[in-house]
Amino acid sequence: MNETATNTLFSYSTTEEITVFADLILPIPVPRLFTYRVKRDMVEAIKVGARVIVPFGKSRVITAVVAKLHNQPPQNYQARYVLELLDEYPLVTGYQLQLFDWMSTYYMCCIGEVLNVALPSGLKITSQSKVQFNPDFDYPELLNEQESALLEQLKKHPSLSYEELGRLAGEVNVPTLIKSLVDKRAVIVFDEVKEKYVPKMVRKVKLHPNYEQPEQLLALLQRLDKLPKQQEVVMRYLRHVPMQRNPALNKNGLDKTILNQDDELSQSSLGTLIKNEVFLTFEVIQPRFADTFSPQKEIKLTPAQQTAADSIMAQFGEKGIVLFHGITGSGKTEVYIDLVQKVLASGSQVLYLLPEIALTTQIVVRLQKVFGDKMGIYHSKFSDNERVEVWKGIVSGQFQFVVGVRSAVFLPFDNLGLVIVDEEHETSYKQHDPAPRYHARDVAMMMAQWQQAKVLLGSATPSIETYYQAKQGRYGLVELFQRYGDANLPFIALVDVKRERKQKTMKNEFSSVLYEALADNLERKQQSILFQNRRGYSPYLQCEDCEWTSQCLNCAVSLTYHMRAAELRCHYCGHKETVPKVCPTCGSTKVKTVGYGTEKLEDQLQIMFPDARIQRMDLDTTRAKNAYQQIISEFEAGKVDILVGTQMITKGLDFDNVSLVGIFDADRIIHFPEFRATERAFQMITQVSGRAGRRADRQGRVLIQTGNPTQPVLQKVIDNDYLGLYEDEIGERRDFNYPPFSRLIKLTVRHTDQRISKRAADRLRAELAEKLGDERVLGPEEPLVERIRNQFLYDILVKLEKDKINVKAVKTFIQERITDILTDKGLRQVSIVIDVDCL
Repeated sequence: MNETATNTLFSYSTTEEITVFADLILPIPVPRLFTYRVKRDMVEAIKVGARVIVPFGKSRVITAVVAKLHNQPPQNYQARYVLELLDEYPLVTGYQLQLFDWMSTYYMCCIGEVLNVALPSGLKITSQSKVQFNPDFDYPELLNEQESALLEQLKKHPSLSYEELGRLAGEVNVPTLIKSLVDKRAVIVFDEVKEKYVPKMVRKVKLHPNYEQPEQLLALLQRLDKLPKQQEVVMRYLRHVPMQRNPALNKNGLDKTILNQDDELSQSSLGTLIKNEVFLTFEVIQPRFADTFSPQKEIKLTPAQQTAADSIMAQFGEKGIVLFHGITGSGKTEVYIDLVQKVLASGSQVLYLLPEIALTTQIVVRLQKVFGDKMGIYHSKFSDNERVEVWKGIVSGQFQFVVGVRSAVFLPFDNLGLVIVDEEHETSYKQHDPAPRYHARDVAMMMAQWQQAKVLLGSATPSIETYYQAKQGRYGLVELFQRYGDANLPFIALVDVKRERKQKTMKNEFSSVLYEALADNLERKQQSILFQNRRGYSPYLQCEDCEWTSQCLNCAVSLTYHMRAAELRCHYCGHKETVPKVCPTCGSTKVKTVGYGTEKLEDQLQIMFPDARIQRMDLDTTRAKNAYQQIISEFEAGKVDILVGTQMITKGLDFDNVSLVGIFDADRIIHFPEFRATERAFQMITQVSGRAGRRADRQGRVLIQTGNPTQPVLQKVIDNDYLGLYEDEIGERRDFNYPPFSRLIKLTVRHTDQRISKRAADRLRAELAEKLGDERVLGPEEPLVERIRNQFLYDILVKLEKDKINVKAVKTFIQERITDILTDKGLRQVSIVIDVDCL
């Protein structure tokens, strides 16, 4: 989209004025653009990609993005005016608009839903209703006592929000009162628009320009001889800002807090100096990502790493996408850094994607030591303002290199040279809710293709689909099977917990082998990691007498027991209950916990090893902004002996002193009812195993607790046999037509009435199968959890061959059938979720 060409269409002479219209993307789930009229004084400034404020509906105002400028009025409605232009220069690039459009088509959603996810909330506008007294109102006799009292409060203020009025009015029903006052025209209700992004401001001080020259400064100090405290404040300023040697330094001033270090001396004296205009105060915008690291010299690659880096660059000459398959601990990050430095030196931008925040913490510190403040960081734990600063920093050219999680694919790059997708196999790259349900790896590849950038996919355990593309020659393939520093892969052993339970050698959930290994590791002052992919204390409570179990009221799942919080919690809808003292059904006191999660393991460890320093890392312990960083920093510093965690501890973390990894409940991971279960189990167990023994002088140990040590996938983990796993999996997928030989689209029908949900699902399946055939349309069937948030679910799976069918036409057909169902009078409350390339 050529912005210059587009905007020149709208120049006009003094004799003939051309009306300009803007097609806007609104962040709402409606499958179309909206046309608005551009005010005359806005025509020269408005550009494609800029944000604007527009009215929508009867009373809302909303942030929109300009997708197109033209001269054609809408045919079916009267165009309303754009209220305000927010950007002097566009904050959304042409490449982003192209990406939004592609994603809405490919992932079968609305372009407004894409925009809503893409823009950080700090770049959106909030509309807050305000109320003010109508000065033309002159009929007090129409008001009752409560209305008169509320109006008297309003007269004392220019305007008040609903919340402020509620506090002033006490128990009164404010919305009802205001509606009555609006009807009687006693008040005016309007929207106060605020932009959420607020720059970080720092208050500074500087000497008045009258004292900048040496002789003037000397006279000031002599004058303050009789006021020693004020003189000391000026001297302190001069120690930090030596303007007596260079008066120009005074222009930048000094952070006010530096002069306020000593409360007794500084605050009152500084206040007096400011009052007497010896000092002037002013505010400056301070970036939230200040440079706290001194960039170090270029890293030195080992011969194996250098060979891999050279091979990647050579394959980029022929392929746009290269898979870098390197075993855990092989030093892939150093290779990434080398490539990033080369691309930045050429003047292009780099995006480095990581699967989730837990992994960013350690790697970001390593990257900052190399790139300093040239690097931006982008993830959901950052505040709105921090994310906006990264967004604007890319537009302004401040950040050429950004490290981020999946949402970073939406950033406004316009000169990409390289995209790195680290741990490309990770399911965290897939967005599940809300729409668009995109996969960041696939979106990144499309974005790179449009900007002629290269893509490097890195993993120790690549996804079967990615490895297949590499083996077929569509992607380049570089493999590195040597650990950094000649460290050995860990020794992996299987522990038969079924046999230990029969022999009664288990200690709670710990086999005797794992218990002794932990005790030995503690004695050697080495660290251990324990992996259990289930949080909470136990999956549910159960009565020993009547077998009652704790169930969620809204979902078809058990309530997980969280001991620290003393509550039962649903991990699907968030419903919470207090823990019953007796069985709610029979009144028995024999209510026990069943199963175990990370919280229970932590509790048992503290009993078994009272002197050990134990930490837990899961969703419950990492809700705070810097919680990941704090836990990882403490573990890295040796302040934690045993780290217990869910899958967030499996990804890319690098600790020198970890020599033992214990894996619990491996069977549950392997036997999950999903066609990727074996692949996922291999990936997860291999990844967490790779945290052990990353030093050359010490081989790590991995103990996997299982009830069935003969399972083939566990033997492949022991042998580090990814190729064997791939051969088995690709054969099965070819036989049963699963990816990479087909595309999957999952349609989930939802309704609060199970019969209506089933009827809608049956009809949708029948209409799709009539044209696509029974072999391509599977279901409907109830998912593993068939009721969530009081809605009954039915899944339909559409399997489409890669080469024999027009996928775009099929998607259009599916959307038409869904529209038919949603507009059926008897099925209007049904909702249907579309998940393209479902995981």
